[in-house]
Amino acid sequence: MNDGMTANFGFLIDMDGVLYRGADLLPGAGEFVRELRSRDIPFRFLTNNSQRTRRDVVAKLSRLGIDADEEHVFTSAMATARFLAQQKPDGTAFVIGEGGLLTALHQHGYAVVDYDPDYVVVGEGRTFNLELVETAVRMILGGAKLIATNLDPNCPTANGSLRPGCGAMVAMLETATGVRAFSVGKPSPVMMRAARKELGLTTDQTVMIGDTMETDILGGVQLGFRTVLVLSGGTSRADLGRYAYRPDVVVEHLADFAERLDRGGWDPQQWATEDDPQFVGS
Repeated sequence: MNDGMTANFGFLIDMDGVLYRGADLLPGAGEFVRELRSRDIPFRFLTNNSQRTRRDVVAKLSRLGIDADEEHVFTSAMATARFLAQQKPDGTAFVIGEGGLLTALHQHGYAVVDYDPDYVVVGEGRTFNLELVETAVRMILGGAKLIATNLDPNCPTANGSLRPGCGAMVAMLETATGVRAFSVGKPSPVMMRAARKELGLTTDQTVMIGDTMETDILGGVQLGFRTVLVLSGGTSRADLGRYAYRPDVVVEHLADFAERLDRGGWDPQQWATEDDPQFVGS
């Protein structure tokens, strides 16, 4: 139902656990994205996974039935490359990571080297081995700055199991060198503020939708975004009591969220207060 007006609000949407789990599309995901496009509501898909390029992400979403363009995708690899280009233009990096991270760095003027880099950059991937660790440790102790695309301790695989994430790999380097990594991905304001600026919106016009309290919701709360927690991923309703912060809205999945919006209005400025069970925790 397009009302013909450009929305003065928009959404940052996590992917795994919100749009899909493994190779399975989650309820309401495709319809929700189509509705955003129909209503001309700006949005970006946010992922801490630095392995894939924008084009790779769009191809995966298309296979699942989600209509998206490359401009709708914002990855931690992109955020990391932009940050490094701002900090030290035309710099060099030793990279532990895969295609998405390498591509983003090249696109932002960075050379990937194996000797005397400005930065050691660690992202998601399956290329991690002790030879790379030894090289990275030597470089960090020699003065290279340690950068992580994110600090997620694990990440899901296609079969639903978990494997070590970027945070686990970075922890080994931190322990070996005594140097703390600077992380760019969610919940870092570096990535989340950059994504908000891509929407062309102010803080109070931005809504973060995610399934993880420690990244999506924490980052949104810290930046003053409105936040929507979906329970279709890594967080259960029973987990919420462990956190000192809370999302504005809790729903089972995107289909549930879209239904609530159709009942109560799509503009966050019109959402009910937290005392209204129609919108929070019902």
